[in-house]
Amino acid sequence: MFALNVLGTPLKPCSTDPMTGWLRDGCCRSDPRDRGMHWVCAVMTEEFLAFSREAGNDLSTPRPEFGFPGLRPGDRWCLCARRWQEAWVAGVAPPVVLEATHLHALAVVTLDQLRSAALSDP
Repeated sequence: MFALNVLGTPLKPCSTDPMTGWLRDGCCRSDPRDRGMHWVCAVMTEEFLAFSREAGNDLSTPRPEFGFPGLRPGDRWCLCARRWQEAWVAGVAPPVVLEATHLHALAVVTLDQLRSAALSDP
């Protein structure tokens, strides 16, 4: 069985450089231990990284002890669906890659919200 994206087609990888995903396999899929619901494939921006840092989740600072390189604008990363939604409401949501955003994200955000920030919409 394969995972589906929000468009109903097979889930594409989000990023392997840096390696992302709850399972650190490059895809925005998870297992029951993922309370953060890391399902939205987003392209980092300065505005979002600052927003996330101010909200208590510094994604910019490298954390080598956890194998985390720190993110820069332009990096793709599997974000928590709720954090992406908070950023969308605040007007700083990073662009999303629909083909790499897991179908489960629709339990938190709408397809219209995601499409409003999509890099491309097939």
